Amino acid sequence: MKAFSYYAPTEIVFGAGRVKEVGEITARYGKKAMLVTVPEFPAVAELYANVKKSLTDAGVAWVHYDGVIPNPTTDLVTKGADIAKAEHVDVMIGLGGGSSMDTAKAIAVEATHPGTAWDYNCHTDGPTEKTLPIIAISTTAGTGSQTTPCAVITKTSDKDKSAIWHKNIFPKVAIVDPEVTLSLPKSVTAQTGFDAFCHNFEAYLSVNTNPLVECMALDAIRIVAEYLPKVLEDGSDLEARSKMAWADTLGGLTNASAGVTLPHGLGMQIGGHCPHVTHGQALAVFYPAFTRYTYAAAEQKFAAVGRIFDPALEQESDAVAAEKSCEAIDNFLKKIGLWISLKDLNVTKEDIREIADCGQVLGDYANNPRVATIPEMYDLLMSCYERT
Repeated sequence: MKAFSYYAPTEIVFGAGRVKEVGEITARYGKKAMLVTVPEFPAVAELYANVKKSLTDAGVAWVHYDGVIPNPTTDLVTKGADIAKAEHVDVMIGLGGGSSMDTAKAIAVEATHPGTAWDYNCHTDGPTEKTLPIIAISTTAGTGSQTTPCAVITKTSDKDKSAIWHKNIFPKVAIVDPEVTLSLPKSVTAQTGFDAFCHNFEAYLSVNTNPLVECMALDAIRIVAEYLPKVLEDGSDLEARSKMAWADTLGGLTNASAGVTLPHGLGMQIGGHCPHVTHGQALAVFYPAFTRYTYAAAEQKFAAVGRIFDPALEQESDAVAAEKSCEAIDNFLKKIGLWISLKDLNVTKEDIREIADCGQVLGDYANNPRVATIPEMYDLLMSCYERT
């Protein structure tokens, strides 16, 4: 076995109803919290009210920053950081999907460091231990941000999407309460659920993987294959929601250790250049090209995952099962309503050229078992322009 290290310092508080503990948990880390969310809408109004009540009951003062948008920007982070500094906030709470949790992490950095959060992205030495403590509460089941040292942000002026990746932005506590995902719309459930699969599959494939990651990733992939279709059939199925919340959490743990690969590297660029495209859509649109490009370089692993999605492949050799895994994953995308093209997502051929040219800005592509060149990235993306 190869030598490896595994580091996951986040306390995980998992289970239905556990979001009620947020006040008691937050009080361990500070006296005044910033709650970071998307703007309130009917489905989350009760949740927001319950979190605020829990904080107040625990003696924690709070300020609510509700300006989060999908693909959060540096301007958005700076606005939140300015409020955090003016209000003397000493603990951050990210409540929502990946965008809310990532924004909270980035604000925790910018509120305590010179310059902006962008100055501490993955191309730098990163933020220091001055970073405010972070509590992460996931309301989706896919981004895994509640257990990662990652905050994805977009510098709109440069069409550049990057990430802070540093141990100092690991959340202190992740509250994973499946009950808060019950109101998720079907489309968001599908997109974030597929992201949970991608985090685990790519960590499993990554050249930086290790035996612990491989065990967790395969477990999570089995869960997603079985329970994402079930939760899409019945969004009120708490067992299925709980299983997906666990697969999501595992995805954060696997991603935090082994990283992700080519689809995330290019998916981030798709989102940076075309902010109207969600992260889950960007991954889904690229996966058919990615699997066919990569499977021969990781035959045994593609075969193992192919057999999860199509048990008939148990009778086939690894070579055959690996090749057929591509179609099995295609069929899963069709089953969950994510068989889409770049044209469907209003991504132009001119956009594709720009996206491909930035394809090696983030290092994820280098984790792939087969490393793509810029011309190969362009060809792969162009093959996703239309879908039959």
